[in-house]
Amino acid sequence: MTETIYSGLKQLGGATLLPESPDKAELERVRNPQADVAYNVRFTAPEFTSLCPMTGQPDFAHLVIDYVPGEWLVESKSLKLYLGSFRNHGAFHEDCTVSIGRRLAGFLAPRWLRIGGYWYPRGGMPIDVFWQTGPMPEGVWIPDQDVPPYRGRG
Repeated sequence: MTETIYSGLKQLGGATLLPESPDKAELERVRNPQADVAYNVRFTAPEFTSLCPMTGQPDFAHLVIDYVPGEWLVESKSLKLYLGSFRNHGAFHEDCTVSIGRRLAGFLAPRWLRIGGYWYPRGGMPIDVFWQTGPMPEGVWIPDQDVPPYRGRG
């Protein structure tokens, strides 16, 4: 088989178990074939889950990750498995959201990255957490995240 930018991937195309924890999750990346172009990539995880570190109860969030890639793209299956590894991980909303953003930024070295964590209420109060690497780049279309504020069921 001919060597391609995808040849080093280990998780894509096969059965892969969900990692036990975020620390054990292996993110994978590929070279960006459009690295000379500034564009936005968006991942949305509307059913993200983690555990409250105090009670062990599940916490739910809608995550939106935007990044303007440099030399690297994150491989989406590895990102899905990484996010899924939080299901058994106890951490506060702020820690989960910022940790994900920082790990992706450190791994990919993007031109820019932001994450919005829109957490569903626990104790009657939703918590929204936002983190980004710096100012939004000029000349790149980056749409609003458009996650409406939590308004309950009525």
